[in-house]
Amino acid sequence: MSASLLHAVQSDFLLRFGYEPLLVRAPGRVNLIGEHTDYNGGFVLPAAVDKEMLFAVGLNGGTAIRLVAYDLNEAFELASPAEVCPSAAHWANYLLGVVAQLQQRGIVIQGFDCVFGGNVPLGSGMSSSAALECGLAFALNHLLGAGLDKMALAQAAQKAEHTYAGVHCGIMDQFASLFGRTGQVVRLDCRTLDYEYFPFDTTASRIVLCNSGVKHSLASSEYNTRRQECERGVAVLRQYFPAVQSLRDATLAQLEAHHAELGDVVFRRCAYIVRENGRVEAACRHLEAGNLAAFGQEMYASHAGLRDDYEVSCAELDALVEAARAVPGVFGARMMGGGFGGCTINLVAPARVEEFIASVSAAYKAKFGLALETYQTTIVDGVGLVGSKQLIVNS
Repeated sequence: MSASLLHAVQSDFLLRFGYEPLLVRAPGRVNLIGEHTDYNGGFVLPAAVDKEMLFAVGLNGGTAIRLVAYDLNEAFELASPAEVCPSAAHWANYLLGVVAQLQQRGIVIQGFDCVFGGNVPLGSGMSSSAALECGLAFALNHLLGAGLDKMALAQAAQKAEHTYAGVHCGIMDQFASLFGRTGQVVRLDCRTLDYEYFPFDTTASRIVLCNSGVKHSLASSEYNTRRQECERGVAVLRQYFPAVQSLRDATLAQLEAHHAELGDVVFRRCAYIVRENGRVEAACRHLEAGNLAAFGQEMYASHAGLRDDYEVSCAELDALVEAARAVPGVFGARMMGGGFGGCTINLVAPARVEEFIASVSAAYKAKFGLALETYQTTIVDGVGLVGSKQLIVNS
């Protein structure tokens, strides 16, 4: 955890509002495998990491809601929780959406103050938005004694993103931020919300993210288009196979039997999802067996599917994966997140990390003329209170 950032956020709160706040840490996340499967009722394999949003939050005894984005040096204020609605201030919408969702759940929101700052790289696919939503949801739940469990908080945060940010995300990002556990990845069944932890040995492999530094404008519109294409595929299959309620229920044989009616594009989108669910399940078996090489092959196959069938990669991400493949000691690599930019996630033998970063950076610079930003991440616990000496995690 960034002690300097925490101190800065806490100090800013004290200077502005004059009383001691509750301190909360909300991590970003990586997703080792299982991309775009969450909104299709499938499996994902995320982990919370040590890039985080830090919050100072307190009840002010009045009705005003006062929000401060420390990194942007911007403030937003409402006179009363009754005034909560989408705002022209983009960053504030993630927080206002959370307030609206808590209100919908019958929680009476009192006036509160919030200062937040973070070191989750924006546009990297590490879900700064989910960390923002989950951190405030956790803080208000604690301060107001609302008694919501972590899954209810994740669902409220997800709905906040749907309604106030306009992104129809699955639940993975919010789930990972809240349910993360040090040294473990967690497989989430996005349909039933059942989950299981699997050990991830960071002494055998480091998680290194390579940020392409680009975010193509296609990202948001194409994300929603992919959802619609998957829904069209399910609608076609359901006519013949009533048990198919989502692509989680579909098989490749069923898709191939109706390839012509689906059309090539929808067929490829759906086939990617069916195969990716299989890859997540196989990857968990490889983790249990300690077979990182086999796990890495599932990652490479995931990237190929995202590139060729789901078509959400881009030249920069493809080049980073190919450069990684050429470096000794790399178990696997793939794009991570919604696509069209952001990061690749790479599993690298610890002794090879420096060589990996130097080699991939040089290849990226040579091809695109861009400097490559990289992050080595550690798997950490999910959202929790920050005490003076320790992190207290919500059980």
